[in-house]
Amino acid sequence: MSRKFFGTDGVRGLANSHPMTAETALRLGAAAGRFFRRNGDNKHRVVIGKDTRLSGYMLESALTAGLTSTGMNVLLLGPVPTPAVGHLTHSMRADLGIMISASHNPYHDNGIKLFGPDGFKLSDEDELAIEAILEGEIEPSKPENIGRAKRIDEGRQRYVEFIKTTFPSGHRLDGLKVVIDCANGAAYRAAPEALWELGAEVVPIGVSPNGRNINDGVGSTATALAQETVLQSGADLGICLDGDADRVMLIDENGRVADGDQLMGLFARTWADEGRLRHGTLVATVMSNLGLERYLEDGGLKLLRTGVGDRYVVEAMRAGGYNLGGEQSGHIVMTDFATTGDGLLAALHFLAEMVSTGKRASELTQVFETVPQMLKNVRYVNGNRPLESSEVRKVIESSEIALQGKGRLLIRASGTEPLIRVMAECEDEVLMEDVVERIVAEVARVAG
Repeated sequence: MSRKFFGTDGVRGLANSHPMTAETALRLGAAAGRFFRRNGDNKHRVVIGKDTRLSGYMLESALTAGLTSTGMNVLLLGPVPTPAVGHLTHSMRADLGIMISASHNPYHDNGIKLFGPDGFKLSDEDELAIEAILEGEIEPSKPENIGRAKRIDEGRQRYVEFIKTTFPSGHRLDGLKVVIDCANGAAYRAAPEALWELGAEVVPIGVSPNGRNINDGVGSTATALAQETVLQSGADLGICLDGDADRVMLIDENGRVADGDQLMGLFARTWADEGRLRHGTLVATVMSNLGLERYLEDGGLKLLRTGVGDRYVVEAMRAGGYNLGGEQSGHIVMTDFATTGDGLLAALHFLAEMVSTGKRASELTQVFETVPQMLKNVRYVNGNRPLESSEVRKVIESSEIALQGKGRLLIRASGTEPLIRVMAECEDEVLMEDVVERIVAEVARVAG
């Protein structure tokens, strides 16, 4: 059965356009409620969090209506990070968790991510089952079984208290100045609070959401302001979260950015030395740099690659019993502590490493030499399939022949946006750039 609504990270699209309409959200809420309400009592509950997008109000209300119509009791958390929803779904004994967010996308996009009662994102099988209900007649509850909805004011504080418990006992951040860029998103209150309560001098930016400025010139995909602030303020570290705070980029005291690959490399080798890295393996996606793989191999460790998307990383981690994984884009998954990527959690563990070793951020953020990598995106019209074009396939095949033995090529359609992503790695940068440009040009031509 093909997937019509769910992509690699829930349902996502342009707000007020299919599928991100109030009507679809209402039916999705009702379908999810029907799927998770396994008996006739009124003890079933769902927690709903959101980021700061204007459309979040509309989708929150529609989801609530659909869920209560099938007998689910709804607990509204307000703006909280995505990992907070995963954590609170489990800790509050909810049957379902929902996060309303389009992550790092602009404000005019939005999305709906679903979590099961264990706090992990739903499997493909569960999402397909919900889609099947969504496309049929959804049976509402009897009047006496309609659910209730109420706001939970302490959801953010519960998450802050939890995240502090993951910081090593006896350690504090006294004497460290930290720039925290919250992307005008879901962590705009939680992240500065957690850092301050642990003793850091906090310099917050991206903490003035207005419904439209999420990820706008701030956050993990736009680090220039944070880099400038780190240098101007003399900070020891910069932390850049994305709109829903499940990914992070770090900035050292010299203004240099470290991505998820560098952080995973640091954590993997450190955990291995401490005997904490299960099975000597890090799980990452096909996008992670070849330099990371070589660095791990030099330390006697393994890199297990998955498809792109943190949910696939988590699935591989759970299947193999691994406890560390993530993505180059900054999703860092530590299943000893969390059920999904958590940017603040990863940043705190990096700060703990700074405290325990006494090293500067610049000594910890660049643990391996990256192989030159180039990534370009080509936007296309929804419904078009440029990768199925014979002309595009011919260019890709000739490029793979050119790179054979010298590098690697990865071309894929984004699971969250109408984009074709073209990535190449090669020690020969001239060859790499030529390969990428030729493919991008052909995809753009076919895509119109």
